[in-house]
Amino acid sequence: MNKIYPIIMAGGTGSRLWPLSREAFPKQFIRLYGEDSMLQATIKRLNGLDNIIDPLIICNEEHRFIAAEQLREIDQLAHNIILEPFGRNTAPAVALAAIEVAKKDPDGILLVLAADHVINDEYAFYTAINRAIVHTNSDKLVTFGIVPSYAETGYGYIQKGKPQGNDAFLVEKFVEKPNLETATRYVSSGEFLWNSGLFMFKAKCYLNELHKYSPRILACCQSALSQTTTDLDFIRLDKMAFSQCPSDSIDYAVMERTQDAVVVPMDAQWSDVGSWSSLWDISTKNQDNNVLYGDVLTTDTHNSYIRAEHKLVATVGVSDLVIIETKDAVLVMNKNDCQHVKKIIEQLKQSDRRESKDHRELFRPWGSSDLIDDGSRYKVKSTRIKPGGKIALQMHHHRSEHWVIVSGTAKVIIGDKIQLLTENQSVYVPLGEPHSIENSGKIELELIEIQSGSYLEEDDIIRIEDYYTQGIKG
Repeated sequence: MNKIYPIIMAGGTGSRLWPLSREAFPKQFIRLYGEDSMLQATIKRLNGLDNIIDPLIICNEEHRFIAAEQLREIDQLAHNIILEPFGRNTAPAVALAAIEVAKKDPDGILLVLAADHVINDEYAFYTAINRAIVHTNSDKLVTFGIVPSYAETGYGYIQKGKPQGNDAFLVEKFVEKPNLETATRYVSSGEFLWNSGLFMFKAKCYLNELHKYSPRILACCQSALSQTTTDLDFIRLDKMAFSQCPSDSIDYAVMERTQDAVVVPMDAQWSDVGSWSSLWDISTKNQDNNVLYGDVLTTDTHNSYIRAEHKLVATVGVSDLVIIETKDAVLVMNKNDCQHVKKIIEQLKQSDRRESKDHRELFRPWGSSDLIDDGSRYKVKSTRIKPGGKIALQMHHHRSEHWVIVSGTAKVIIGDKIQLLTENQSVYVPLGEPHSIENSGKIELELIEIQSGSYLEEDDIIRIEDYYTQGIKG
């Protein structure tokens, strides 16, 4: 039996789930639905399949340490993350994985999954995959079509063609997102399925069809992979070669053109969680038809999704709302207007506000840093460093720093002096002095960092020695 190689695409931004999902920490890494992040849940879901190989993750270079840490948490980190220096859509992403798999197993079957989908009926998910194996073994390219439960205008559709046994159909055509009238007609006809963006095919079959219909994508990906470098748990592409690659989806580059496309219906309580309203749709609701997360109090509130990440959120006499509270932003909107969140993000970007990209709390390979307060000449941060983690040896031209240890043990380097600090001890870092801090203990190190000076931005960090990789903010 052919081996199945899961390929998990984790490069999206999830902008419609702002303010929780942001460019620097998008939805696939967030615990939106259940105890695991969406990436972790996608990987764990594979445990119910036979003959499965360790997953290969395709993600944006900016998210590499987030992805690596989440894989480490579930014991799935195995030098299995391909880093895209910039996004080029799904066709090149899958091409990279197919080339890697084909080197050792051309008949290996790729199971292409998105890292940010919810699938509640796992038995139906496994059943659809097992049905697809028959067709992949016949060198078909399988896409999974979701059996529609209503007329959705936010998804593309796949029209079923000639039956291929009792469990699959040739693809008659792919259609773009329809208007409501057209979507209603599609669903009532019984001939159309939602386009899930999930695929299954042999590595060699995808590469053959890519060579036939989109040869430039294949050539660029082959070139980018011919000069890879290894870095910790990451596979880095040649940036110049990959920059020449066209940006196309699998549908456009291959599936809409090939004569070998087959669609397998899947009725697995699937959602791409593309908006707050879709998350409300799939979540368990209380007696007032509300979905509540965190510290929330309600009176005479109905049909709403309310999420409190850090503060108490209270509502009185409202309905059909989405309310999302984070450390640095609060979103309030009508549940029926969730597709328009991008208009807020556009305003944030036009005003050059960091909330469009970053959270107040930033995650680094060594831990995290939370901006508690700031003014014209000071910043106060709560910094957490995991055991063994250390911040780059660095200096600043415009600021000094004061560190107060809250818990844990810190190995501190300032100039040519090395010292150990523990709870309630502090140290001063003069302007211009090389410095670094390391968690030399067995528990998390927490400290309060007070910066003061005439210029406090991140580009006043001069890295002398970076302990992780090039270009990481310290």
